[in-house]
Amino acid sequence: MSAPQADHAPHDDIPRWMVLLLAAACGIIVANLYYAQPLIGPISRATGISPGAAGLIVTLTQVGYGLGLLFIVPMGDLFENRRLVLSGLVVTCIALVGAALAQSATQLLVSVLLIGLSSVGAQVLVPYAAHFSPLHSRGRAVGNVMSGLLLGILLARPLASLVADLFGWHAIFGLSAVLVAALIVVLVRYLPRRQPPAGLHYAALLASMWTLVKTTPLLRRRAFYHAMLFASFSLFWTASPLWLASPRFGISQQGIALFAFAGVIGVVAAPLAGRMADRGWSRPATGAALLCGALSFLLPHLFEGGRTFSLAMLLLAAILLDFAVSANLVLSQRAIYALGGEIRSRLNGLFMATFFAGGAAGSGLGGWIYAQAGWSGVTWLGFAFPMLALLYYLGELRGRH
Repeated sequence: MSAPQADHAPHDDIPRWMVLLLAAACGIIVANLYYAQPLIGPISRATGISPGAAGLIVTLTQVGYGLGLLFIVPMGDLFENRRLVLSGLVVTCIALVGAALAQSATQLLVSVLLIGLSSVGAQVLVPYAAHFSPLHSRGRAVGNVMSGLLLGILLARPLASLVADLFGWHAIFGLSAVLVAALIVVLVRYLPRRQPPAGLHYAALLASMWTLVKTTPLLRRRAFYHAMLFASFSLFWTASPLWLASPRFGISQQGIALFAFAGVIGVVAAPLAGRMADRGWSRPATGAALLCGALSFLLPHLFEGGRTFSLAMLLLAAILLDFAVSANLVLSQRAIYALGGEIRSRLNGLFMATFFAGGAAGSGLGGWIYAQAGWSGVTWLGFAFPMLALLYYLGELRGRH
C-alpha cells in the first residue's frame, strides 16, 4: 500500500500520530551520531587505533554529518522527500552493521563516516512538521518533533555507556541497526510522500545556498545564536564527565551516565518554545534562552559548597543549559521555516551545518581547556559563548539587520 501524498497547503493541524512518528524517527536517527563518543577508549583498543588517532572515531562521524548537511539535506528542495529519507536510512543500517561487526580500524572508521553522512535524514524529516502544519500551529509541531531529536542527542551517550557496560561496545551499534531497520519498515508504511515543486538542477541548487547566506539576515543571525549556544553545550558535555570522574566527585562511569540522563529534563523546553513562537513571542524568548545559557555556567561561581551541594548545582546547570539549547533551537527553526517552503531544506541544511560547526568547536575545546585551566576555565569559556550571542542579539533589539 502506498504512502499518502503530502498536502502542500494544509489547513488542519498535523495529526498527533504523525508528530510522534517524526519525533521518534528523528531521535532514533540522530542518536547514531553520539553513541561512539563515550566509547572511544574501548573501541580504539579493540580495533588497534592508537591513542593519538582515537579522536578520528568522533571526528569522522562529525565530518560525515557536516558533509551531509551541506550536500544531501538541500536535496529535500529537489527530490521526493520520502524516498530521500528511506535511501539514507538503508545506508545508515548497513553502516551500523559494519560498525557492530568491526574488528579493524579501517572497517570501523569507514562505518562511522557513513553513519554520519547518512544520518542527515533526520534533517529532512524535521521540516515535514512545517510542511504539514498551518502557520498558526507550526511552532508547536516543530517543537514537538524537535523534542524527539533532542532526546536522541541527550540519551545516546548515557545509553551507549550502559549498553557497553553490559554487553560490550559492539552491542550498541547492533541494537541501533535493529531499531533503524524497524524504523524503515514503519516509514515505508506511514510516511507521506512530499514532492517539492520543480525547480533548480542540483548544481544550481548548491550554488544558490551561498546566495541564501548573503541575502537572508535572519538565517545568519539565528545560525550564529545557536552556534554559540551549541558550542557551550558541547563544551559542557565534553568536560563535565572529566570533572565528575575527578577526585572532587569521584563518580563512576555508571554514575556519569545517570547524571546525563537527569539532564534530559531540559528537553521540555522544545514544545514550550514552539508554543511561544506561535504566539509571536520569539524575540523575548530568544533573549531568555541566551540568558539561561550564560547563567548555567555562572551557577558554580555564584553558589559554592560541599560535594553534594556542588553536584546539585552542576546538575541544575546541566538542566538549565539543555533547556536553553532546546528552546533556542525550536525558536530558530520556526523562524527559518517561515521564510518559504520552496527553500526550506536548503535553509535548514545551512542552519544546521553552521551550529553543528559551533558544537564541533566546543567539543574540541572541552578536553583542552579542562587540561589547561580546570573546571573553572571550562565555565568561563562556556559563559563567553552565549554572551557573544547576546551581544549580537542586542543589535536585533535595536532593529539592525
